[in-house]
Amino acid sequence: MTRPRIRPALLALVAFTLAAGLLAPRAGAEGLVDDGGAEWRVEPIYPPAPSVGVEVQKQQVPIGLGRIGDIEFWAPNRGALITAGNGTIKAGVWLYDGESWRELSTVCGASEGRIAWAGPDEFWTISDGRPGQADSGGVPPPLEDDTLCHFAPPPGDPTGALEVVASYAQPAFLSTSYEAMHGAACITPSDCWFGGDPLQPPEVGAFQLHWNGHTVEPEPYLPEGHAVRDMREFEGRLYESVQLLRPCENGISGECDRVRKVLRHPPAMRIINGEGAPEAVELVEELPLLGKEEFFYALNFLHLSADENSLWGAAGPELKRPEGSQPAGVTVIRKEDGASSWSQVLGPESVPTGLERFPEDVADSIAAEPASASAWIALDSKADATKVEPNPDESALVARIASNGAVTDELKLPSSSEPYGYKGAADKLACPAAHDCWLATTTGWLLHLSTASERKIALDTDPVFSSEEPIEVRPHDEGLPQEPSDALPAEEAPLEESVVRQGALKPVLANPFATVTLPLLSHVRSRLVHGTTLELKFNLSVKARVRLVAERHRSVVASTAAHVFQAGNRSLLLRLNVHRWPTKLNLQTHALAPLKTASTREAGSSTDSVSTSLAFPNRLRLPGSGLLP
Repeated sequence: MTRPRIRPALLALVAFTLAAGLLAPRAGAEGLVDDGGAEWRVEPIYPPAPSVGVEVQKQQVPIGLGRIGDIEFWAPNRGALITAGNGTIKAGVWLYDGESWRELSTVCGASEGRIAWAGPDEFWTISDGRPGQADSGGVPPPLEDDTLCHFAPPPGDPTGALEVVASYAQPAFLSTSYEAMHGAACITPSDCWFGGDPLQPPEVGAFQLHWNGHTVEPEPYLPEGHAVRDMREFEGRLYESVQLLRPCENGISGECDRVRKVLRHPPAMRIINGEGAPEAVELVEELPLLGKEEFFYALNFLHLSADENSLWGAAGPELKRPEGSQPAGVTVIRKEDGASSWSQVLGPESVPTGLERFPEDVADSIAAEPASASAWIALDSKADATKVEPNPDESALVARIASNGAVTDELKLPSSSEPYGYKGAADKLACPAAHDCWLATTTGWLLHLSTASERKIALDTDPVFSSEEPIEVRPHDEGLPQEPSDALPAEEAPLEESVVRQGALKPVLANPFATVTLPLLSHVRSRLVHGTTLELKFNLSVKARVRLVAERHRSVVASTAAHVFQAGNRSLLLRLNVHRWPTKLNLQTHALAPLKTASTREAGSSTDSVSTSLAFPNRLRLPGSGLLP
């Protein structure tokens, strides 16, 4: 064979080899030239110290922490994760201090769970409920991810050791019960949100809770029932992604897939604005997610991540492709700081497409890497994702993608040189700094991306996090009735003690004029103006956010914007449609200051509470009926 004929063959072979190298994941924790030489390494986690009197093994063996629902960082040397635990590790919260992970709390663990940092010394967790409530007709009360824990220094002692300062829950099987929650984030320490499953029928909407710095109150999103799945703060606002319902799940009759073509693509993301914004909630329209022949429910919800420069989202696909839809692939979108629109980094319009790039994988998590225009994606095989219990022998697949869509790294972790072997698929990601990222696998093992010089950083010496003993006390759940204690006081004040026969204690007569909390809302009255405009007047005892929503059966037919009013007499105007006349009004109120208290002597009858769910006045009828007020 002559040289001119050999050269094209060699070039073709080289081209094929390069292409194969680009498409095949690299195994091993190699230094990444395009990421500062950082390497992925298993971070060994050791069991907590045993109780007193138990002999410690001379050489401890690293273990997994069980299912890790979330891992979040306030700083590179201050992070927290929440776990469901396993046979060795209790469900709870673990803390990273720059050198190692340690057990912070044996309470407030979760089946899935979320963590939301509110400030440098406080964070919230979505946690499992505690057993103890009665079942309903043999159905046990739900416990998974339906309570909140607030971790902070003790009230009045900002440098005291961290503790669970408050716990929030509601009784099960009631209209006020908390639904399972999947997203949590804080705009400020006094403005935190938690979102989750749809409301229970016949109510329509998505369950949400809001912490305003004083109380945790329900503030559901009523216009639609798409479940909240993730939340991230960016540019002073909170972005929340939702799991879009299939058409028949949203009350549309007929075959789900056949009616898709006449349905408008519903927004897959909402924005919750901070205090004082004209609109409390905005819908994010026109996200670059779908191909021309992809049904909107062929793609799963967006996993979100943000750094100082951009907000990223990674989705899909759904494991079961809807009949008639083109298959969706892994899709990644990005919004730059200050930009008005989103760009598609990877998806149906990219080259290659997301389906071509990751044909057998789904996106489990994404983490924007600070000081770069890249993000890491955690991927799992479709075969493993369909299993009830993840395969512990599955390798962890991660990929680094640039803002221009280039996949610069695709790795199977850990490498064959690691002594601990494969420990499950990639699950949760977090990147607190440049070339500094953490990966939790499905079995609770941690891998750390860092350079050799930065693998151990400055130890966090904040006294708030200095306690060596794990937190073991979770206070009574605010919102649940408290069981009266059978224990008698150790001492009784001599002047207040009253002894009756058989030495029993007689309760001391209390002051008949007790202190009570005044209601936020009072003196509610309504009237129609010009036949179709409803005027609602009311009095607020403190500053509050107020919104009026009109419903016809289960659909929202009209609503006002959310207004922030100072205390005093206030009013709202709502224009109605005679062809969609409402059957119910919901006045949504949210106190932005502590409610006032007063003696019952002073409060009188004004202490009667006023429900925020107002039955639509019977006297309001269609214009022309002769029954208008």
